[in-house]
Amino acid sequence: MNQYKVLVLDPISEDGIKELLDHPNYEVDIKTGLSEAEILDIVHDYHAMIVRSQTTVTEEIIQYARSLKVIARAGVGVDNIDIDAATKYGVIVVNAPDGNTISATEHTMAMMLALTREIPAAHKELSEGVWNRKAYKGTEMYGKTLGIIGVGKIGFGVARRAQSFGMKIIAFDPYLSEEKAKEADIEKMEVENIAEHADFVTVHTPLTPQTRGIVGKAFFEAAKPELKIVNVARGGIIDEAALLEALDEGQIDGAALDVFEEEPPTNQKLLNHPRIVVTPHLGASTVEAQEKVAISVSREIINILENNT
Repeated sequence: MNQYKVLVLDPISEDGIKELLDHPNYEVDIKTGLSEAEILDIVHDYHAMIVRSQTTVTEEIIQYARSLKVIARAGVGVDNIDIDAATKYGVIVVNAPDGNTISATEHTMAMMLALTREIPAAHKELSEGVWNRKAYKGTEMYGKTLGIIGVGKIGFGVARRAQSFGMKIIAFDPYLSEEKAKEADIEKMEVENIAEHADFVTVHTPLTPQTRGIVGKAFFEAAKPELKIVNVARGGIIDEAALLEALDEGQIDGAALDVFEEEPPTNQKLLNHPRIVVTPHLGASTVEAQEKVAISVSREIINILENNT
């Protein structure tokens, strides 16, 4: 009977990895918050590795992990894993693309509502003893146009929920067919046209060379001054420097960011801007999502190591 060692490098639901923890063939070590040097010291005899978004799996780590067969990302993307290096050394990379769909969708709606009704600022002022009703006059989402960039499962989930608020949906996604768009009551547009027509914009794409900075200076210059934009996907899809300039110049009205080009973010102007609502990468941070993604990757690890598939 083969024995396998699994290294968990980021915080993950222990209920979700129960199958691994209880499996007689698996030894699971949970060691979070390690530096790359600390990982290199211990990684050499592990057969599988589980990460979320905090740990970057570099080529050097993969090269040192001589027994490594699989890297599992307990989440949607794999942009913190060196895929080319994994391929080079014959390591399989898996993720859990469906586990946090509902959580990310709901957090997007929460950010839209917080932004349009100025909830964080109003809460802060009232909690400090200031009753200032006149300072906070929000706008309704009803009747407004939402532009969605990236219409995968999360984008579709946001579209359906926004439609229940009475919003019109316009969207860009090169893989969205006209038939599927029509069926979902979504009007397809190019990104530059979304900038011109949208009152709200949400982004739901992976971070790739094609999507990095897809919302940038040209987008903001074409946008309505009332535009509010939300990013619960990946830092870098929205150009942060261009966003700050657009807000300071009055080209757009506000932004809500859950993800950043650098995490944790250090740009205090961005974090403290009066027209920006921020949260610390919470899109997938629900009890349900964390359990689902952990269960998914645990089963994939067992399948790969036991069946070599």
